[in-house]
This record gives sequence, C-alpha cells and structure tokens, in this order.
Amino acid sequence: MCIERPFILLYLCRKGARSKIILTVTISVITSCCTFGLPWLTSCTPCPPELAGKCPTIRRSGNFKNFQCPAGHYNALASLFFNTNDDAIRNLFSAGTDREFGAATLLTFFVTVYALGVLTYGVAVPSGLFIPVILAGASFGRLTGSLLGSISGLDTGLFALLGAASFLGGTMRMTVSVCVILLELTNDLHLLPLIMLVLLIAKTVADCFNKGVYEQMVRMKGLPYLEVHAEPCMRSLVAGDVVSGPLITLSSVERVGTVVETLRRTGHNGFPVIEEPPFSAAPELCGLVLRSHLLVLLQGRTFTRGRAKAGAAEVFRKLAPFDFSKAGSGKGLKVEDLDLSEEEMDMFVDLHPITNRSPYTVVENMSLAKAAVLFRGLALRHMCVVPMTQGVSSDPSPDSSFLSSSLRRRRRDRSCIVLVQRPPVVGILTRHDFMPQYIRGLYPNTIPR
Repeated sequence: MCIERPFILLYLCRKGARSKIILTVTISVITSCCTFGLPWLTSCTPCPPELAGKCPTIRRSGNFKNFQCPAGHYNALASLFFNTNDDAIRNLFSAGTDREFGAATLLTFFVTVYALGVLTYGVAVPSGLFIPVILAGASFGRLTGSLLGSISGLDTGLFALLGAASFLGGTMRMTVSVCVILLELTNDLHLLPLIMLVLLIAKTVADCFNKGVYEQMVRMKGLPYLEVHAEPCMRSLVAGDVVSGPLITLSSVERVGTVVETLRRTGHNGFPVIEEPPFSAAPELCGLVLRSHLLVLLQGRTFTRGRAKAGAAEVFRKLAPFDFSKAGSGKGLKVEDLDLSEEEMDMFVDLHPITNRSPYTVVENMSLAKAAVLFRGLALRHMCVVPMTQGVSSDPSPDSSFLSSSLRRRRRDRSCIVLVQRPPVVGILTRHDFMPQYIRGLYPNTIPR
C-alpha cells in the first residue's frame, strides 16, 4: 500500500538513478558552500594568553583554526566546521572553555548543522543522523549555557552534554543506549542521574507529538514493518477478514501459457498450488510456490505435452538446486527474459518438484492478532488461510463458480440451504495484510488515526 510521501527528497529519490545523482551533487554543493562560506563571515578571535604556543592550530587537528586570521587569532566557526566530527564534539563538550565559542558562533553552527541534517537525511548517500544530532544538540546546549551561565553557575560543557542527550532522546527515542554512550564519552558516573532525567523528559515530551524519526521514515517510505505487538483491533478480527481477492492459484500440473500469463499480469511473489483431479480425489492444497522458482523452472523448459507429472528427477536433470537459490538484487530472472514459442506455451509443466509441500497455514477463524504474532515470530513472507471445514459445507448464498448445474438450480429456492464445495484455500496473508493502514482502509473505525 502506497503511503503519501510529503517530502520532496523522497519524491525525487523515487525518480531513478539520474535524479538521485543530481540531488546528491546539489546537496553536496550546498553543504560545501555553507561549510567554506560561513567562516568568512565570522570575525577573528584573539587566542587566550595561556595558549600562546598552541593557538592557532596549523596543519594538525586541534581546537583553534587560523582560517585567514592574523597571527595570534583563530576563527571560532572554522574550528567547528573544519575539524573532524570527533574533535568538534570534544570541543563542544570541553569544560573550562566558556569564552572559546561565542553565542553568535554557536547559533550559526547550530542552525547550519540542523538544517543540513534535515536536508541530507533521506538522500541516496551512506549518511545518518546520529552525529548531526549530537552536534546540533551540543551546540544548542552550549548556546543555552552561555546565555544562562551567569545565572546557573554551571559549566557550558555540561549544558552541551545535556543538550546532546535531549536531542538524541527526543529524535531517536533511545534511552539506555544513549545513556551508556554519553557516560563513556565523559567517563563521569556522577552525571548518570542527570542524563537519565534529561532523556526521560525529552522522550516523554516527544512521544506526546509523534513517533521517532526512524519510525517516521519507515512509514513515509511505505516499508511494511511489523511491530512487535499486534494492534489492539486485531483481537476482534479474524484472518479471513483481511484476505484480499480474487485469490490466484495454480494447478499442480499447469499449462505453461497460464503460468506465464499469471506472472505477467500480477506482481505476487507466491502462489498457492492446488492438487486437482485426476491427481487427487478432490481439490486440496498442495503447497506454495515462489515466483522466482517458477521463472527458473520455465527457463529450464522441463515441459510435457500431456497433463502428467514429470517428476523431480526429470527437473533436476536439467536444473541444479543452486539455480533456485535467491539471486542478488536486480540479478534475478524476469518474465521478459523468457523466450517461449507458441508450441511450448501449449505444453504443461509439473510444479510438484518446486512446491513447498508444508507451508504455514492458519484457519480462517483464527484471531488476526495471533496470526500476526506467528507471522512476525517465524519471519514469514506468505501464510495460507484455509477454511475451517474442509470439503462440502452448507452456505445459504454460495459462490456459483463452485456449484454444479443441479446445485445452481437448487440455489434459486431461497428456502433451502445449498451444499457447496469450498475451495481448499481461502486466501494468502503477507506483511501488507497486517499493516494498520490496510486494516484502517477495510474497517475505518477499528484503528484511530
């Protein structure tokens, strides 16, 4: 189910490789202009007298970057931008350096890092939010400390540490891991209660407005991520309530043209296989076959002219088990790669050798919440839903496609109950069927927005 993506970056990233490259280059140019252009607008700061031999820092990592300043002076904004992330965080967390960075420098650095972090996240580059959030939180905390330092009497480095903790807790909703990371950075166990309090307040306030940034990105990208606990409304629904139709099935020995046409007009990755007469007394569920396995089997051309079983020996005489292994992204077979003649399209293919004979199944009246827990716990991709009663059952208004001509005549008399031959499989469940957005579309009053 497609979810609305309101951000232009996600929209452009869906346009293809060319749009991703143009977007990445554009943001790289913007980042470079901000990083190299803003220090030119900052005035130089005289070096502290006690650091005459270490300030400014030239050709090595350090706190004080010269950047076009005269001797004995340093550029505060360049000292944050041109350092590595580790050194920039260390500079912001350092104690006893209240006058090293002014309020204007910290405000400029905070706005720039925050804006570039929001702009860059989601672009097709290997980048994240952890370091930008720490830098933004530390600069904002140090800015707050420089404004309230005379009132509170606390060091600005402590404000920077608590600011980074609050930004991490409010953005990513991590508590224990962030607390451990910040304690390892400071190596001061006395800060543990204060950090825990800040994380608790930040997470509690943020939870009142929305979910974490990673959960928001999962929703915006439309990824079918299943939560650990099922939605409360699933307890009042059963598996048969959410299966979508029409169900597409394949016979255990199917015509090649039917299989190819099914693959062309659908994008499903799994199909229930039905055993039908003369191979069984009545229609029954044989198993589940994957789309990728069907393509490999068709590519191997193990066909028969009549509707008969070919057997696994005949299939694996032409194909090796490794041929059915999962291919890498973009390297698997596609329907367009098949080059079958008209004669081959009229032949039959035996699906028994590649069918999973023991797929996971649930009855149609099973609680949807239990089915969701089972689906996620076993890391399934498909789950077949079978009828509660197999074979012939009573139905006052059956589907006429499963009725014989005599039963169809009896159906006209509404005073009688018609005996119908129920299909061996009701439907198939995937991750899409457990998503709250899909369930809300079927039953609008079950899940609050």
